[in-house]
Amino acid sequence: MELDIFKVTFLAILQGFTEFLPISSSAHIILPKELLGWPDQGLVFDVAVHVGSLMAVVSYFRRDISALFVAWIHSCMGKTESAQAHLAWYLLIATIPAGVIGFLFASEVEAYSRSMLLIAFTSIFFAILMYFADRYEGARQPLEKMNLKTCLIIGFSQVLALIPGTSRSGITMTAGLFCGLDRRAAAKFSFLLAIPIIAAGGLFKGMEMLETGTSTDWAILFYAIAVSAAVSFVCIHYFLRLIERIGFMPFIVYRIVMGVALLGLYYSGVL
Repeated sequence: MELDIFKVTFLAILQGFTEFLPISSSAHIILPKELLGWPDQGLVFDVAVHVGSLMAVVSYFRRDISALFVAWIHSCMGKTESAQAHLAWYLLIATIPAGVIGFLFASEVEAYSRSMLLIAFTSIFFAILMYFADRYEGARQPLEKMNLKTCLIIGFSQVLALIPGTSRSGITMTAGLFCGLDRRAAAKFSFLLAIPIIAAGGLFKGMEMLETGTSTDWAILFYAIAVSAAVSFVCIHYFLRLIERIGFMPFIVYRIVMGVALLGLYYSGVL
């Protein structure tokens, strides 16, 4: 790994901070390389920081995950059909579209993942979409009132996150808001939905790493995991508190400013 401790720390914080915010972590993680000329962090580092984010979301929602798992088992055994059992099934169903499409078109997605022009346009476009979703004036419902139609819409919307700059959390929250979920419900479902997706992506990249026989500096990797996990945990906690009071507007503005800045850098020849 060619990164020094400062760069490892910076990238791990960046990953942890942006993974669950609706601003696209994939876009941010490549900016230091494109803007500052840093070496590519490599597959091993990507796996490590995603493991950290996964640890954070599982830790934060550990009670919810435990309750959902128990309810799902009871549902499979025909014992009870609770709201938690339905939610567990919805999470599984919503994972399928992005999981299948991501597996089938992984190489095509990777080929366009470094396109700054595409990231700029998607940042702006999906920010505008989020604005209208956040201002949607239909009845707002908690997560317990979620139905299969909403689950399918969010699940298929997650496929769009394969487009660089879209933001997985951003597009799933946007879809949830359009479907009538309240802000906290849309965010919580998005975070829970991240668990199988991040786990599957980490497993896929991990297998690729083993196949290529990539060398590792374990001390640096464990440090990156710890930093990413800590930052992700704090980010989840405060994001859920903030959006109920201030909504998504700060993130919408940020995405538009970032997109415009990237367009300016691209057409000026910097990128």
